[in-house]
Amino acid sequence: MFLHFLVLLLSSTLVLSSDCPKDCTCPVQDSIFCLHRHSSTVPRVPSTTINLYIFSNGINTLSQDDFKGLGELEMLDLSQNKLAEIPDSVFEMLTKLKNLDLSSNQITHISKDSFSGLAMLERLYLHANRIQSIHLEAFDGLEMLLELKLQGNQLTSLPSLHFPRLLLLDLSHNSIPNLGPSDLQTPHLEALKLASLGLTSVDQNLIATLGNLHDLDISFNQLVEVPQALKQDSLKGLIKLSLAANPLGDLRVEDFQKLTGLQELDLSGLNLQGFPQSFFKAFPRLMHLTAAENPFNCLCPLAWFPEWLKEKGVTLGRLEDTRCHFPLVNAGKMLSELEHQDFGCPPSTTTVLIGSPIGSTAVPTTSPETTHTNAIPPPPPSEQTVSSKTDSYPLPPEPPVSPSSTSEEYKQHICPANICLNGGTCNFDPLGQLSCLCPSGTSGLYCENVDELPEPPKPSATEVSVDAPAIPSESDAISSRHVTSTSILLDLQRFIKTRPHIRGIRLTYRNLSGPDRRPIILRVPASYPEYTLRGLRPNCTYSVCASPLGERINSRSNNSVETGSCTEARTEGVPLTSSEPWIETSSQLTYTLIPTLAAVALVLGLAVVVGLIICLRKKRQAKSGMELELGPAEPDPMELEAIKACLENGGNGTLSHKQPEIECSHTPQLPPSLQQNGGLDYEVPLMQGHCPSNNNLASLKPSYF
Repeated sequence: MFLHFLVLLLSSTLVLSSDCPKDCTCPVQDSIFCLHRHSSTVPRVPSTTINLYIFSNGINTLSQDDFKGLGELEMLDLSQNKLAEIPDSVFEMLTKLKNLDLSSNQITHISKDSFSGLAMLERLYLHANRIQSIHLEAFDGLEMLLELKLQGNQLTSLPSLHFPRLLLLDLSHNSIPNLGPSDLQTPHLEALKLASLGLTSVDQNLIATLGNLHDLDISFNQLVEVPQALKQDSLKGLIKLSLAANPLGDLRVEDFQKLTGLQELDLSGLNLQGFPQSFFKAFPRLMHLTAAENPFNCLCPLAWFPEWLKEKGVTLGRLEDTRCHFPLVNAGKMLSELEHQDFGCPPSTTTVLIGSPIGSTAVPTTSPETTHTNAIPPPPPSEQTVSSKTDSYPLPPEPPVSPSSTSEEYKQHICPANICLNGGTCNFDPLGQLSCLCPSGTSGLYCENVDELPEPPKPSATEVSVDAPAIPSESDAISSRHVTSTSILLDLQRFIKTRPHIRGIRLTYRNLSGPDRRPIILRVPASYPEYTLRGLRPNCTYSVCASPLGERINSRSNNSVETGSCTEARTEGVPLTSSEPWIETSSQLTYTLIPTLAAVALVLGLAVVVGLIICLRKKRQAKSGMELELGPAEPDPMELEAIKACLENGGNGTLSHKQPEIECSHTPQLPPSLQQNGGLDYEVPLMQGHCPSNNNLASLKPSYF
């Protein structure tokens, strides 16, 4: 029996090999694969062929003779060839054809009879061509069609698509800004791809007719808000949704309340800084989330997110592109790899209840389930803080806490940087419980909500720094809130508030006190309410201007009309602690040098006196000898020259040798460190040039900015 079966198999193989066209392969009966034949014509194949694959052959034209006698053909793949047109009725004899792939050719037009005779066709792929127009009756007769792919063409309009059984329609990457119910008469459609069409809205009536829709892609359009069409009851069965790369505003939970069956959600490239913890409660069945290319603010309010992913078993797509942008300590890190403590919060196992704030903003006490999202590591409170806060907010009797024990318990904790948003101030009570003191016009646990105000908030007298300039009167002006010797903290809230749709902020700053006044330009996301310029020079006046990204500005002008809004701030002087080592060094040098110079001067003075005494004594002896023997006489010229030489040379050359030392001692050589500082008595090390600010790192610039 086995031998008989083997003979039949060999015989059938021989028949297949004999019928297989040249340069083609026939691994399966009734299926022929002709790949990369480098021929411009369709090969001759047996009439029993059911599946014919002729892609990437270089075919540039078709005729009815190419398919003569192929009445059994069900699959025809002509993709990746060089077809510029589809001749009328060229497929008319293929009455059993179910799948036709003409993608990746050079077709520019679909005529009325391009697909005549294909009554059994179920899948038609025309994507990645150059189609500019389709005849109004081109698809008539294709009643059995299940899938139609037209993405990646040059279409600006569509004929009315009447497909009673169609399940998949892909129109992406064309230029069709408007679609209505009359354009798509596809009541059973399950997947609709509308990416990159230039849509500014999604027709509600169109979505209402698609009661069987499971997959909707409206990414890469011009939607400025979540479409109201997503609130349709017809979308209760939606499983997959993509809103990526639209200029949407804030995401609100109420916009997604109808999408309870959603399992896959793409929110990439929406300029999101984070998610409210209640946001994903609208999607109880969510299994896959993509949130790449967003500037996430990885502070404590977002600490719940990685834990939620693990707890719910949600897969995060595009991990490499889902990274933190702020604060600087987390910039560039993958969001999914951060631990709870990386967000500036204590470990999730620690329960720290947040009490009442020290201000007018009410902070609710967190429940045990959400305590870890708002827990902040507290710093040690000072004695003044303890006494002042205890008067208004008395400590509970249990457990007893003394100031010393409290300081020991919290001395290792610090207030996370920028945990309070929109200019809020981080405060702690004696138990280390956090609250944010929110400025006027803001509210929320972290001052994250900005209220609509008729006029900008005015700072209190205690908040105004001596070196900080007054807040400008313009409603859209920027201002400096905190100035140190090397940094300026800019308040951009009102500038952003008056320009809600800007793509970003261009910051231009220059040093007005130095010789180099060339402007330095930074690009900042429009989502940052404040920004810190770092690496500045002490005791210098800086001009800072902000303008919407994309607007043309005059780099030589500081006029707010041309450059947006401007402010000036002067950095503080060098702290005293930075100069003390140099002062001490200079003082020690002075105290050592003065006694040395005094000793040298004393020695030189004694040498001069001794020389003069010796010269005068020799002269008197010579005079006395001559007067005793011969009486007074004229002095010998040689003796006069000797005395003159003695006086000129300071006594045996002592004065001439010491004179250079005396002159040098009055102008001592400075140490190399002081010479480099221009001979000053101390030196303050300054950063050379300007450094980029903390949340504008070019090396971590994401691929999407």
